[in-house]
Amino acid sequence: MSEEQGNYSGYEQDVKDNKVMAILAYFIFFLPLLAAKESRFARYHANQGLILLIAYFALGIVNSILNAILFAAFFSGGFGILTILGLIFTVAYLGLAALGILGIVNAAKGKMSPMPLIGGFTIIR
Repeated sequence: MSEEQGNYSGYEQDVKDNKVMAILAYFIFFLPLLAAKESRFARYHANQGLILLIAYFALGIVNSILNAILFAAFFSGGFGILTILGLIFTVAYLGLAALGILGIVNAAKGKMSPMPLIGGFTIIR
């Protein structure tokens, strides 16, 4: 287990003191950076929350662009494709929501486990 994943001096006390901040990181990623500046545990979850937020924005941008292109291309009757695209993006958004719930559960359990697919990136150290 690496230092980033919870094997550092004072880990258990850090988790005990900053569990709430780590959970809140999935709603307001920068809050732990302000309220728990020295906590590796809270910073780790703030990073995971930020990555999740970026994934939501990226998915939204791709969704908007594809909808605009397909709507313009199939303005006269190709709405079936838009419906299918809408279903695909709904599933993708639900997948991101599931990752957020997983992150919250990990924070509540005191774990520093990366989220599948998107959790391997580090922006906040």
